[in-house]
Order: sequence, then structure tokens, then C-alpha cells
Amino acid sequence: MKICIYSPYIPKHTGGGEKYILDVATSLAKKHTVSIAIPQQYAGDASIVKKYERFLNRSLDNVFFVPSPLGSAASFIKKLFWTRQFDVVYYLTDGSLFLSLAKKNILHIQFPLKIDKSSTLEQFKLKKWQVKNTNSEFTKEIVESSWPVKVDLIHNPLVDVGELSKASHLIKKEKIILSVGRFFRQLHSKRQDVLIDVFRKLVTKYPTETKGWKLVFIGSVEDKEYLSAVKRKKRGLPVEFYHDLDRKELLDWYAKASIYWHAAGFNVDQEKHPEKVEHFGISTAEAMSAGCVPVVHGKGGQLEVLGEKLINLLWNDEDECLEKTKQVMSSEKLRSKYQGIARKQVKNFDLNVFEKKLFDMINS
Repeated sequence: MKICIYSPYIPKHTGGGEKYILDVATSLAKKHTVSIAIPQQYAGDASIVKKYERFLNRSLDNVFFVPSPLGSAASFIKKLFWTRQFDVVYYLTDGSLFLSLAKKNILHIQFPLKIDKSSTLEQFKLKKWQVKNTNSEFTKEIVESSWPVKVDLIHNPLVDVGELSKASHLIKKEKIILSVGRFFRQLHSKRQDVLIDVFRKLVTKYPTETKGWKLVFIGSVEDKEYLSAVKRKKRGLPVEFYHDLDRKELLDWYAKASIYWHAAGFNVDQEKHPEKVEHFGISTAEAMSAGCVPVVHGKGGQLEVLGEKLINLLWNDEDECLEKTKQVMSSEKLRSKYQGIARKQVKNFDLNVFEKKLFDMINS
């Protein structure tokens, strides 16, 4: 089959959503001809492929990046007829919808946005997408209740369990608390500012237990002012920042780290603003696969990622984060126990599970 994949965030971004789309593309390319639609102005830009190959640490030779009118100011007719050449169009939506003449249209919803799509036009558009899936149960619940529309299935992002496990078994764990995520203020900000505050309190309150430990932030920069504000908070603390790592370098940090922190959704009313909490939590899942103990904020998709057996590691306020982290820091036996549970839990998101659901959608 001839398949087109479109995300309005490619080729500008390199985050969890982009990894999901590229994982979909490379899996489908094993059996089909797969093109990723990009804006016309990027036609022939070889740097796009290189950027995403570095991001993934794997080849994209079997995936084609093709110029497209989608997402542009081109006419409705031009966009509509452009899609006619494909058997399948797979669209990661930013909340907007378009009509497609492909034989099958699949809509992936990764943002739990409270959008009113009850109008006749919006409902008509939604019906033209024969398969609708979300990245988490959390997103599914928000979309079904607010859009409203029936979501056919949950298609979680892929966790490269084999890749992460292999890397972690080759490198010894160190006294590192790791946090991975882009630096930005809007929507589901990762709240690195909160984590530095917690780390300062932790070091001050438990100087013996925290001796030799450091906090490491990894993530691309979308808001330089926010990054500067976060860095100002690190004064006198063992805190490090890395912003332009390739996939292999990121895997090494996952492998070295003992604890994983995440604070997206802190001080957010999840009922009013579900878009501001973590939608799934791919970095948490990757860290778990590498043997990091997740001590993360208990909102959104993070509950699904950790599962029932790790739910006691979730926190709601800074003091909870501090005390739960201290407990994990202080006991190698406890860390070992949680590492085993974490590695088992993330197998629910491995390649076999990911591809089975994906090919079932394509072939149904």
C-alpha cells in the first residue's frame, strides 16, 4: 500500500510526538511504501532526514519525505485531491481536521484538548476518519467526553525496550536523578523550575543521603528565557544541563541514571486544563526501561505508564516528591526492587504490542 503520514509538527520539532510518528513510519515501511508529508518550502532539504536520523539513532532510508500542500495556504481542492493518490493517510492532529480522499483515513489524537467539535461540519469531518486512536487512556477519556467522538482504540507510543535494556546493562548506575523534556512554558511544560526547587530542599534537608548525587536535565530549548530562569535557580547545586544530544547519548544517560523525575502538570487543575498535564509520558517509560526508578507527578498519562505496582512513587506536592526520592536514594535494595517492576511494566509498550495494533489498524 501507499501510505502518507502527516504531522503539522514535522520538520520543526523533535519530541515525543515526532518520535511516535517516525516509529509509525519506520514500522509501516517494513511492508508498505511510506511518505511523510512536509511543507513545500522544505522540498529537497536533506538536513531534515539527517536531523531525525540523529534523533532516532537509526536509518530512515525506507521513508520518503515528500512536499505537500497540507497545512499550507493552498486551496481546499488542491489539498483534497493531493490525498487521493494514497491508500492510507495517517494524521497526527493538532486539534484541526481536514478532508482526505485516501481509501482509509486514520486519526491519531495525542493532545487531551477540550475542543467542541459538535457542529455539523466538524462531526462530518470526524466521520471521514474511519479509525480514531489516542496515545493514552487519559487522552481518550477527555476526547470522548468533550469533542465528543468515539475513540476506537489506544495506540501508546513505542518504548524501545530492547535498545534501552541493552544500553542499561552495559553501564553501571550512578548517583544521578535524570529529567528529560523540552524547555518551554506553554501547555504541558515539564516544570524543570519546580524540580530544581525540590532538589535544593532535598540537599538542604538530607545532606548525608544526597552526598554525591546530582540532577541532570536533558532537552531541547524552545523558550530561552525560561531556560535562563531555570539555570539561575541552580546556583550552588550539582545540576547539569544538556540540550543537543543524539539518541545514543540520551540512552547513555538513561543507563547511568538511578532515579527519574518528571513534574509536568504541577499545580494544574487537571479537570479544567487536561492539556497542561502529561498526555502519556514517553520519557518516563524510556527511563523505566533503562532501570531508572520513576518518581513523577501523579497526573495524566503518567498513571498508566507506571501501572498499579508503582503507583506509590507518584507525588502530588513538593514535599511528597522530596520524601519519596529520599527513600529511593537511601536504599539500594529498594531501588533494585523498583527497577525490576519498572522494566516489566514497560513491556506493555514494546515493539510487538506497538506494531500489532498499528498493522491491525491499517489492515482492518
